[in-house]
Amino acid sequence: MHPDYQPYIKFTGRGRLDKSVNSLMGIIEGIAIDGSINNTELNFLDLWLSEHGELRTRHPFNELIPVVEALVADRVLSIEERADLTWLCEKLTSSEFYDQTTSDLQRLHAILGGIIADTRISEEELRGLTDWMEDHSHLRSCWPFDEVGSLITSVLKDKRIDDEEHAMLHDFFSEFVALADDRTLTSPLVQRDNQAIVGLCAVCPEISFDGKHFVFTGASARFKRSQLAETITLLGGKLAASMSKKVDYLVIGSEGNPCWAYACYGRKVEQAIELRKAGARLLIVHEHDFHDAIADFRQ
Repeated sequence: MHPDYQPYIKFTGRGRLDKSVNSLMGIIEGIAIDGSINNTELNFLDLWLSEHGELRTRHPFNELIPVVEALVADRVLSIEERADLTWLCEKLTSSEFYDQTTSDLQRLHAILGGIIADTRISEEELRGLTDWMEDHSHLRSCWPFDEVGSLITSVLKDKRIDDEEHAMLHDFFSEFVALADDRTLTSPLVQRDNQAIVGLCAVCPEISFDGKHFVFTGASARFKRSQLAETITLLGGKLAASMSKKVDYLVIGSEGNPCWAYACYGRKVEQAIELRKAGARLLIVHEHDFHDAIADFRQ
């Protein structure tokens, strides 16, 4: 875990436990959304088990982990077993830390990860995802619900998924894998012209510093926050503490935060997306592009 998060982790223990259970429910839904589960998809459940093995003695994992291990031992997960596991997850989560919207968004992220667990995305999986989204319409306007819906609509317009569309779907869905979520957004999402879906991070962004306002979220894999502030100031920019219409760039650090409610982003990213929808001309950029811009400026 990044040292910047150590002071806060003790305050988020139960919330992180609930998030893990919500993610497990989403994984189950995602890998079974086309009506069948193959061995590669079961490996995704194995990964969830390995990620949470150290919590085996803590509630609710002392009850949940043995059940998951027993169900995947024969490499078959029947409809009845899936129903039993989902029921148990629902009983073991609480509403104390996350409201229904947040919990369902955590599930949506894990569903997207479950869909790409075997690296292939089928028309049946997209239609199953569409059905799930129709049953959870209260998530409308919450990123990335609308964007996922727009992407599915555009891809299924001709009732087939070509290679380019499959690559786009895979790139998008892979950013929401709920496992190992102390990492975030290792690469920008794709951007398509003439479609409603756009990437979270700008692709090959033009970044300038003089008079520009920057906000940083997540932790940098290379620098402390004080070093980033000093660098931005030396180049003529300003580091802001919070999102506002004055912000020009939100930089997403390559080290995610396990305390975040969602798999790969926090409140600042959500605020930036809302500001963009309202017309603000800010860019969300990945740390890698930010460092490249600094290097180009100094040449």
